[in-house]
Amino acid sequence: MNRRNTLRTRLETGETVAAAWLDLGSAEVAEVLVHTGWDVVVVDCEHGPTAVEQAIPLIRAIEAAGGVAVLRVPDGSDTVLKRVLDKGVHSLMVPMVQTAEVARAVAESCLYPPRGRRGYAAPILRASGYGAIPDYARERAHDELLLMVQIEHVDAIEAIPEIAAIEGVSMIFIGPNDLAASMGHLENMAHPEVRAAIARAEDLARAAGLMLGTVLWADHDYRSLRAAGYTFIAGACDVALLARAAREARNAAHEMLA
Repeated sequence: MNRRNTLRTRLETGETVAAAWLDLGSAEVAEVLVHTGWDVVVVDCEHGPTAVEQAIPLIRAIEAAGGVAVLRVPDGSDTVLKRVLDKGVHSLMVPMVQTAEVARAVAESCLYPPRGRRGYAAPILRASGYGAIPDYARERAHDELLLMVQIEHVDAIEAIPEIAAIEGVSMIFIGPNDLAASMGHLENMAHPEVRAAIARAEDLARAAGLMLGTVLWADHDYRSLRAAGYTFIAGACDVALLARAAREARNAAHEMLA
């Protein structure tokens, strides 16, 4: 288990980090991603088939291969957050954070009292090395937390300054397709209204001094997103990589056998 959150350190020092998505829920695929150079992998428990408890062996595989894991939880409920933090997850992505009130509840679930309301069982947790880290609950749990809240609805944009002021929130992660859908433009992220909304969200996050994350979208690549101020960009997806390679291999076979 990586007891220091090296991803948070990299981001705070200004590095732009590219991450891959693990949606297939396979430890072997996780290892392949890391060994091919994707040193940060997002384990997706929102849209992938992986349940929260099944994510922990995947995180172990990523860490054992030399990578760093980010866990996208299915929701921001107190129980889900507590369980994954107890298991030693440092970096969390929480979907569909629509208001400052929701963001505050999420953050408080991740912090021990008096900062929040996370339930205490530190001496017996994987997160504390089963008690080997004596200052885990007092300091380490907070110092190593990287909490990304996903802004995926147009109504959430104007709440960004208030969200940025909440202790524990590290990053605004913009979900462009869901945001577009909330404006009536599903799968049309290039629509001028959507672009304007995303630009407004970017401006508010930067003004508040909060880190920005997103996915590759429309005509935006890693270079253009970095220029726009994003420091965490989730790009390659295991499902898409496999499907594309499978199509290319099958097309090649058809051409050779035609």
